[in-house]
Amino acid sequence: MKIIDIIKADKPSLSFEVFPPKTSDSFETVKDATEKIASLKPSFMSVTYGAGGGTSEYTVALAEDIKKSFGVESLAHLTCINSTKEDIQSRLMKLKEAGIENILALRGDITPENKDKIKFDYKYASELVEDIKRFGDFCIGGACYPEIHPESASQQDDIENLKAKVDAGCEFLTTQMFFDNNILYNYLYKIREAGITVPIVAGIMPVTNANQIKRIMSLSGTYLPQRFKTIVDRFGYNPEVMAQAGVAYATEQIIDLFANGINAVHVYSMNKPHIAAKIQENISEILK
Repeated sequence: MKIIDIIKADKPSLSFEVFPPKTSDSFETVKDATEKIASLKPSFMSVTYGAGGGTSEYTVALAEDIKKSFGVESLAHLTCINSTKEDIQSRLMKLKEAGIENILALRGDITPENKDKIKFDYKYASELVEDIKRFGDFCIGGACYPEIHPESASQQDDIENLKAKVDAGCEFLTTQMFFDNNILYNYLYKIREAGITVPIVAGIMPVTNANQIKRIMSLSGTYLPQRFKTIVDRFGYNPEVMAQAGVAYATEQIIDLFANGINAVHVYSMNKPHIAAKIQENISEILK
């Protein structure tokens, strides 16, 4: 089933992101966690992918297991940075053979560690989208940044690049995490004014410890409302308490999004089945 059909349905959808292991030693542990999340029967699940392609085989294996063993639709991430066009064609063939119909097309992150080693067969995600579109019958999603992509000169430039990605064939967009819903609502107004009309899936991150938020800040500079910072400052170093507070904050965000007509929410689960289960339980009546 195509993800676009799920998120266009006239009812709220809740989905979860999981990530594959970096090595084979931890594959079974990660597989167990993803299967526990799949057993919750979310609307769909996405499986991430290392920018250099190092986890590609695990991405395919987990996405295939989620779909075939649990009947939960899979969305496989695919990044193109440091990949040749031949690499991408090979990975697309593997996804097709595994029965995966949905791809989240991403350029991938350029970090200080990899910037001098990158091969640029693809410079932009829009170029990857074009190749996927030519390859076959995949439903293609993309990423968007309510607080501007870190490499963009301005939000206007960022939105113009986003429009190019949609024009290339993206059927829906999933947002980077945000902790203030008003940021998303303002962003939606701007991209709709720019002619971007595809469905938006809101990405929500339940924060469960202080180190997690420090990493988020170092990578993306995401804005933290004072109310949220107060929660992290007060409870961040007590994992059990912060997990409860983080789930409560994320739940409140999700309820507000649904109430304001954002029908698709994607939770960055960090492979934590108990967090995914608690959020789903908190909104179980809304999802019916």
